[in-house]
Amino acid sequence: MLRLALALFLLAVPSLAHATDAGWALLRDGGHVVLLRHALVTGTTDPANFNIDSCITQLNLSERGKQQAGRIGALFAARAAPIERVLSSRYCRCLDTARIAFEDEPQPFAPLDLLKTDPEEKAAQLEAVMKEIRNYSGSDNLVMVTHLENIVALTGIAPREGEAVIVEPQGDGLKVLGRVTF
Repeated sequence: MLRLALALFLLAVPSLAHATDAGWALLRDGGHVVLLRHALVTGTTDPANFNIDSCITQLNLSERGKQQAGRIGALFAARAAPIERVLSSRYCRCLDTARIAFEDEPQPFAPLDLLKTDPEEKAAQLEAVMKEIRNYSGSDNLVMVTHLENIVALTGIAPREGEAVIVEPQGDGLKVLGRVTF
């Protein structure tokens, strides 16, 4: 059983590297939208006393997450077209990922926050993100730092912490063009 799991893992590693290389090729060309899941965090859920305006009441980046965000920024600077704009969820882990990676103040964008539980509010939130993506026409890249569940809802892809998913509008949804892992 262990051998089978190891064999499957070894088969997946080259495909991850290929996906990352293809993703960088897209980002070098510019003009793309990147959904970036925040970097590694200290736990699994926000505390019961969560307050959007207070980082001490939220999950935050771990030390490894801060290092990962730094790597993300260094690799984007070395391998991608410039970043035109960075939009971020208002959660501290997303804002900090954006600040560390792109060394600039991201624009807080509430629709990138964790999805609402009310179906109508959730639909409005996703539509606001889709509108932003559909309206993007820059020659550089647009980065949107958000959460796992948001990226899953928009693309059907479940990225790892700190993973980038490159998308473009297609019909009423999004087409995944590539992925970059860090």
